[in-house]
Amino acid sequence: MIALLALTLTVSAATPVLTLDEALQAARDNNLDLQVARARLEQSRLLSNRAWAAYLPTVSVGGSYTRNSNEAVVALPGGPEIVIQPYDQFAAQAEIRQAILAPSLIPAIRNAGIAEDVAELNTENARREILFAVAQAYFGAASYQEAIRAAEFLLQVNQAREQDTQKRFDAGTVTRVALLRAQLDRARAEQDLVRARNAFASSRLALATLIQRNADFSLQLPPVPQVPAESDEELIKQGLEQRPDVAAARRNLDLAMGRRTGVWFSYAPSVGFSGVYRLSNAAGFTGQNDSWALTLSAQWTLWDGGIREINLREESARVAEASAQQKQAEARTVEEVSRARLDYENAKANLSKAEEALALARETQRLTEISFKAGVATYLEVADANSALTNAEVGAISERLQTSLSALRLLRAAGLFMKE
Repeated sequence: MIALLALTLTVSAATPVLTLDEALQAARDNNLDLQVARARLEQSRLLSNRAWAAYLPTVSVGGSYTRNSNEAVVALPGGPEIVIQPYDQFAAQAEIRQAILAPSLIPAIRNAGIAEDVAELNTENARREILFAVAQAYFGAASYQEAIRAAEFLLQVNQAREQDTQKRFDAGTVTRVALLRAQLDRARAEQDLVRARNAFASSRLALATLIQRNADFSLQLPPVPQVPAESDEELIKQGLEQRPDVAAARRNLDLAMGRRTGVWFSYAPSVGFSGVYRLSNAAGFTGQNDSWALTLSAQWTLWDGGIREINLREESARVAEASAQQKQAEARTVEEVSRARLDYENAKANLSKAEEALALARETQRLTEISFKAGVATYLEVADANSALTNAEVGAISERLQTSLSALRLLRAAGLFMKE
């Protein structure tokens, strides 16, 4: 088993160390969910162009060839013959259209800009959530790695205790029950080490999936994230101002109100202009092979079967929905900041007690070992001290992880995590 531990330490030393900053940067570059969000953002940035396209002029050209079964010729009195339908008829046309007054397009262009803002805020929120998940996974995997080191140390202690007990049993100074207890403690320590390694491998694989790289790295446990010293009221204010999901909810309300305004604008008339130029080898009755026409048209829909009234009620309901969602996002921010602050303060207190308990457990284990070697302490006292040290090591690692995660959640709730 000692050879196995030496091999494990050698492999760990040869494995490249992935820092938290490197993991976050890898997520920015390689995370697939973030790439999907960015691609959707690029699509949404075309909304304004699409809305303006409906107001810009359109130009079209066309041509045709027709083979007629009969030729039609008109002979005017005292004038030349005019072919109004030749056997082979060629025609070409160019047309331009321009909306002069299109009331429904005015709010549509503004709404497209708001929709782009919403898409950008949603993408920013997705970026922060993905990086938050990466940070959580990193702290969890790094804590499991620390648990492996603690398990390896405790296994070495139990192995040494088993060897010492074996010598004493051979010398006849301890009973077989003590030897069996030492062997049982060593077996449990080996099982705990296997369990810790499996947990670390699983958490490291989850982190590797998030950052899209092979799980061939070791980790470096970062310090507990620093939390601003501001009061809850100040953190709540920052969260309401800087969280992208709250800003997106507000812009969604603006978008819903803009769409309702667009329905009102659809009641207004529209005015358009069009120009057409035609060219054909059939002169027609005018005797001209080319012709043009300019048209100024107006359209006003007085009754459309009640569709606009239905749309107006529908958009009004969406405004009410967006307003409720905005209030919900703001209330969620207040609740998350307050709860995250309580969790962080509780985790800090637990970590302080866990570290104090760990220091006491280490000193107790050391003194018990000395007493046992001097023949003063019994093996059961040594086993109890080792068990208490194991629980204290695991408890300190767990409380450190919970403190780090609660700090991350508080930063996220206040809109301060990974803010650009």
